[in-house]
Amino acid sequence: MGDKVFDRSNSVYVKNVPRKGRGVFSNISFNVGEVIERAPTWGFDDAVAKLLNDTELFEYYFVREHMQPMKELIARYVVFGFISIVNHSINPNTKIVWADEESGTWASIVAIKNIEVDQEITHHYTNIRAYPRGIKFVE
Repeated sequence: MGDKVFDRSNSVYVKNVPRKGRGVFSNISFNVGEVIERAPTWGFDDAVAKLLNDTELFEYYFVREHMQPMKELIARYVVFGFISIVNHSINPNTKIVWADEESGTWASIVAIKNIEVDQEITHHYTNIRAYPRGIKFVE
């Protein structure tokens, strides 16, 4: 088990994936609609994004789609949890669900397909076009 790092509930674990780096895998099965993880976030604006875009953090923050117009549009978030290292797929088995609450904005990763034990958990990155050309996404 030395090559796997488990979450607190032992429902998911992280291990290295050839040509991808770290990936998140299921340690239990998940059915469609089940929440795999719910994590707090830190939202930031365009000015901060310009600073982060020149760092390695760029690859780990989320761009939130379908935001309703608000006074201060915060559409980028650092997500604190395993969600932040879930790999991209053009055929994902999860999606990110956002919740704005009194305690802040939360991100959940929810199964959109049944997921078996030891299957990689993936989602579709919404900001692929913003990545540098040198980054190649592997299925």
